Amino acid sequence: MRWWSVANFVSNAGTWMQLTVQNLLVLQITGSAAATGLSMSVQAAPALLISVFGGAAVDRWPRRLTAAVSQALLGAVAFVTAVMVALDRLDLTTLMVLAAVTGVVATVDGPACSLLGNDLVPREDVPSAIGVGALVHQAGRLTGAALAGVTVGFLGTAAAYAANGLSFLFVAAVIPFLRPARGSAGQTGTVKEDGPSDTMSVREGLAFFVRRPRLLALAGVTGVSAVFGRNYQLTLAVLVTGPLAGGAGSFGTVSTVLAAGGIVGAVLGARLRRPSVRVVGALAAAGGLLQVVAGMSPSLAVLLVMVLPMAVVESVSDTAGTAVLQTDPPAHLRGRVLGVWGSIGTVWGLGGPPALGLLMELAGARGALIAGGLIIAGTIGAGHLLRERGTRVPRVSPVAHLETAA
Repeated sequence: MRWWSVANFVSNAGTWMQLTVQNLLVLQITGSAAATGLSMSVQAAPALLISVFGGAAVDRWPRRLTAAVSQALLGAVAFVTAVMVALDRLDLTTLMVLAAVTGVVATVDGPACSLLGNDLVPREDVPSAIGVGALVHQAGRLTGAALAGVTVGFLGTAAAYAANGLSFLFVAAVIPFLRPARGSAGQTGTVKEDGPSDTMSVREGLAFFVRRPRLLALAGVTGVSAVFGRNYQLTLAVLVTGPLAGGAGSFGTVSTVLAAGGIVGAVLGARLRRPSVRVVGALAAAGGLLQVVAGMSPSLAVLLVMVLPMAVVESVSDTAGTAVLQTDPPAHLRGRVLGVWGSIGTVWGLGGPPALGLLMELAGARGALIAGGLIIAGTIGAGHLLRERGTRVPRVSPVAHLETAA
């Protein structure tokens, strides 16, 4: 698990370095902000369309081999991009094709690597392993964004892509030496308890997800939070530079506090032993209420005080939700369930910012934060009340009813 965490840190740093540089590269080639957004959408689109098939592949194929091959393929794409940038042969069409290929491979790589990490610890430690993964992700994100500017400044854009390629190869080289922990899901493989699956069909994963109330509730909580909150890079940027009369430096400070809160939340999330949808909902509702208070902040100092707990609560909620998602399904279905979740999450990722942007146009930055927070807390609270009311309604069997009438 230590080796896997180190490998993930290196990979995340390389990935965020490339993502940072890629946006700058598209702007350099086209001079268009719209093209930059299009490149991000092209890379995300495969997750919307074929994540369910990628998850099915993870359930069917050996997990370590799948993760190693997908990491090697992502590294190859990064190296090809680096060579084309160095030779000044990269145009927008080629960059879009490479971004689409990256997105396709990621539909398999994401669930494969997530589930592989869970196999390295006993079942009861999976929530902690997920928390450690969240911490590594946050640390890699900060490091990669910082290294991007340094790398491009001293070595050029091609070097950033080459560094990301090396980070993928490092992960691929570590994977063959990993062994499942005793008592982990990896010890039992990816088969049903009553025998192996002959179909490993996508439909089986979809049916399980739809028939599982816990997963549907988790999807609802995460969806409303993703659309009306969490997009703080958008809402807080407008709030800081608009009503609070701050500049880019002020928003940079807010972003740093958000990142620090994410790291603290990941540490706290790693201590969860029994994560549940109820915990996720309570944390998401609390985050919504904190967002309401943040929207009413009279100054940057007050906003900074509110931003830290907002980020902490969001990070713990994400860790708890991921733990539920990866442990609730039986082992032979987890890849397909993660594939379904990947498609759902992409819908929120693509649809959330435009919806929130429209809300900001109508209500302003403060109004969007306040209204969004109230919608999150109100929706989750209403859902909880309906569930409690449903469980309290006594069910009388027809036989008992007839006996009473007689």
